[in-house]
Amino acid sequence: MAMLEDTDLTLTGAAQGKMSELFAGIEEGIAGVRVYAAPGGCSGVSFGMTFTDVINDNDGVRDFGDYKVVVDDGTLTYLRGVEIDFIDRGDGQATFVFNNLPSTGGGCSTCGSSSGGCS
Repeated sequence: MAMLEDTDLTLTGAAQGKMSELFAGIEEGIAGVRVYAAPGGCSGVSFGMTFTDVINDNDGVRDFGDYKVVVDDGTLTYLRGVEIDFIDRGDGQATFVFNNLPSTGGGCSTCGSSSGGCS
């Protein structure tokens, strides 16, 4: 396990607040939230998050006090320098988005989404 720095992955104030809120109601045994990569999206990779109860040897961790963000080293190669934000439009449409995603080529000629999906 390695400790991640701001240059590896950042969370906006809104994202940090929402994570703290989510973890306030979480049961014991949850180690953090895992950010993962999956095939798809404009860069050929899309990202998601899920709660995890395991931190592996090949994981990088950002400790925010109330919670930890966990990223395996394979996913970190795609995420380095990315900012996670939380957007609440006020109409029930609230979501985490990934800003500053690197362009590695992939499925679309243009992308209108900061979350890695194509519009």
